[in-house]
Amino acid sequence: MKKQLALLGVAAMIALSGCGKNSTNENPVNNSQNADHSEMNNSDMDHSSTGEVPKGLKEAMNPTYKVGSKAMIKADHMGGMNGATATIVGAYTTTAYAVSYTPTVGGERVTNHKWVIHEEIKDASEKPFEPGAEVVLQADHMKGMNGATATIDSAEQTTVYMVDYTPTTGGEKVKNHKWVTESELSSEGADGSGDMPGMKH
Repeated sequence: MKKQLALLGVAAMIALSGCGKNSTNENPVNNSQNADHSEMNNSDMDHSSTGEVPKGLKEAMNPTYKVGSKAMIKADHMGGMNGATATIVGAYTTTAYAVSYTPTVGGERVTNHKWVIHEEIKDASEKPFEPGAEVVLQADHMKGMNGATATIDSAEQTTVYMVDYTPTTGGEKVKNHKWVTESELSSEGADGSGDMPGMKH
C-alpha cells in the first residue's frame, strides 16, 4: 500500500511539473502570436476604407496626380506599400499631420503616425495646428484612433491622395487608402502610366 501511495505521489509530481513546463513554455509563444495577430489585424483594418471623406474636405483643383492616373508609392506606412503602383482615387487640398497618440482601446503609444488631415481633427478651425499642439482625433484609420488625444508632431500643407494599390508583398488589393501625400508619390516606374503627371515638364 505504501509503495502504491509513493508511486502515485511521484506520478502526481511528474504530471504537475509537466503542466508547469507547458504553461511556461507555451504562454510566451501564444502571447507573441496573439500580439502578432493583433498587429496584423490592426494593419489590415488600416489599409482599406469606405472611401468616405470628412465633411469640408476640398478636392484639389489641379492635382499633380489626377484621379484615375497611376503613380508609384514611395512611403512605407505599412508592409508592401513602398514601391507599389497606386491608382489615384481622390486628391484633396489640406494640411496633413504626423501625430502621436495612445489608442482609446489601450496598448502602446503610436508615434509619428502618418497621416491625419486637418478635417479629421475635432473642433478644427481654418488655421492649421502647430507642432506640439494637443488635439482630439476623429479619424478611424486604426482601431482606437477615433476619439484619442494626440500630439501634432509635424504639419504639412499639401495635396493628399486616396489610393488603391496591391501590396508588393502580395495579398488583397487595398482600396481607398487614406492618406498619401504628394511627396510620397512618383510618376517614375508606375505601370500603365498613360496620362502620367510630370511627363509634360
